[in-house]
Amino acid sequence: MTGKQPFEAVVTKHGRTVLRVCRAVLGPADADDAWSETFLAAMRAYPDLPADANVEAWLVTIAHRKAIDATRAAARRAIPVAQPPDGAVAPAADSAGDGLDGDLAGAVARLPAKQKQAVAYHYLAGLPYTDVAAIVGGSADAARRAAADGIATLRRSHPAPPERERKEKACERE
Repeated sequence: MTGKQPFEAVVTKHGRTVLRVCRAVLGPADADDAWSETFLAAMRAYPDLPADANVEAWLVTIAHRKAIDATRAAARRAIPVAQPPDGAVAPAADSAGDGLDGDLAGAVARLPAKQKQAVAYHYLAGLPYTDVAAIVGGSADAARRAAADGIATLRRSHPAPPERERKEKACERE
């Protein structure tokens, strides 16, 4: 007995987190495919994963690599259109239950890549900065700085409701 959970339990426990990360990094259009590819790759590699491994960080690392693959593939694909667009197209609204409203998801999508990844992996997946640094490259301090810069940008572009601001200020005073 290896002491590891059945893979179905891993999917149940970490599936929502991986989907939130995929949506934050790729947007709602490609997130479901990246989520599926993440768990297909994880299912193949799961038997060789050590029993004491951080499964959530491992899954987010796989999702990160699948997001890179999807981004590269999208950059190579031509996008057929009847007419060139006159202006930028607003991103599609996120599905219910993913934790981001449409405006906030768009603001996250506009962040630079390192900031977007650091925000997604730390704040949406709940990974410590050392794990974020291992996934995106660099040091834990660099991951912390990228996440802080990303959150600062999000706060400027997407202000908090007054009630949440009061709670945040109360927490800062404590």
